[in-house]
Amino acid sequence: MTTTTTTALATDKVVMRTEPIQRRSSERIELLLDAAAALIDDHGIDGVTTSAVAKRSASSVGVVYRYFPNIQTLLRALAARNLERYLAKVWHGIESSGPEPWSSFDSTLDVFVELVRTEPGFRALRFGDVIDQRFINPELSNNSILARRFAEQTGATYGFEPDDELVFHYEVAVEMASGLLTRAFQLDKNGDARFIEATRTLCGDYLRTNVPLPRS
Repeated sequence: MTTTTTTALATDKVVMRTEPIQRRSSERIELLLDAAAALIDDHGIDGVTTSAVAKRSASSVGVVYRYFPNIQTLLRALAARNLERYLAKVWHGIESSGPEPWSSFDSTLDVFVELVRTEPGFRALRFGDVIDQRFINPELSNNSILARRFAEQTGATYGFEPDDELVFHYEVAVEMASGLLTRAFQLDKNGDARFIEATRTLCGDYLRTNVPLPRS
């Protein structure tokens, strides 16, 4: 059995011109990311320009460039934030779920649906896969990163070291879910319930069949 490594779980923290060491810098970066997310909702990803972000965040173009050398870097940071916010909510769902195996799967799916509906910019950008399948990390696909993080959380929950087999099954499930959920929200901003429920059934059945888990 081959175990995964912690380095494989990294999301390739986005390189910025200035690291947000001070609280004020961190808050400024959050404002810039919030502005970019709002612009995506209003005008799509192509509407995110340096001048537009500066104007929406009540900053200067120089401030934007201080932290992000280009728009791709800013969008990458927003995609990484989307991923971390999603996983934080997923982890909360796992901690509060029942002892039955895969009892947390429904909340994992529901969190994604909630973010698509409510998180600014999430529907269009998600984790950056709409721009590039390796948007967050050039060495791993976005879905591979997500699968590894799910495997890490599962191992932490049930007290075992996740291996490549677990990561593989998670990646299969994530790929299925990604395609179905893209279709679910393609024409309906609230999501086509039939495709959402198909995702719940197909992915849930796949994981329960291929990844038997003990009662927590």
